[in-house]
Amino acid sequence: MDTRSGPAEVSRDRLRVVVADDMMLMRRGVTAILTGEGHHVIEEVADAASLLEAVERTAPDVAVIDIRMPPTHTTEGLEAALLIRGRHREVGVLLLSQYLESSYAVRLLREHPGSVGYLIKDRVLEPDVLLDAVHRVHDGDTVIDPTIISRLLRKMRQPDPLSLLSDREHEVLSLLAEGLSNRAIAARLFVTDRTVEAHIRSVFTKLGLADSPDHHRRVLAVLAHLRS
Repeated sequence: MDTRSGPAEVSRDRLRVVVADDMMLMRRGVTAILTGEGHHVIEEVADAASLLEAVERTAPDVAVIDIRMPPTHTTEGLEAALLIRGRHREVGVLLLSQYLESSYAVRLLREHPGSVGYLIKDRVLEPDVLLDAVHRVHDGDTVIDPTIISRLLRKMRQPDPLSLLSDREHEVLSLLAEGLSNRAIAARLFVTDRTVEAHIRSVFTKLGLADSPDHHRRVLAVLAHLRS
């Protein structure tokens, strides 16, 4: 008779975890899930400074971190996570967010592609998801919420409007970004003012900039160029 346990019954490492979230109910909820599974939550903190101090002092296996914490409630948790991964390669980091912020996930993956995770807080209501993510980041894996992956894939499938521009239109747009007037662009490219105007109209059309004052559309076109 085969007495081996199935996958759900396999014993996993008991981990030492720091939980960082300025919302007490969320901290306590995460802690309850982790301790209920036998993990040791060695510290609960409410801000990024306390998180960094706790990690330095206790050297946990994993830090579970809210992205938005005091004082500004913007990216303190993300910045702390990046510092932790830079200074303590042995510490896995799992970020939690109330919002679907795919740009933060991209930054985290770009700078530290291993032993990191990013979950939407709604997923924490599913204890198995949280527990699996904590173990996986400790094991060196990358865990990204499926909703974030879906958004990133949709963005990847969307064509970049700038790719529609011709080489000459790219030149004109670059000169617009330098603040040159139509006449100055014409002189730089050795073409007529009318030719420059035609290129600019084409750029506006390909970038999907609807009819509005030309000054406004020039600014939007330059912003698109600078973001590329």
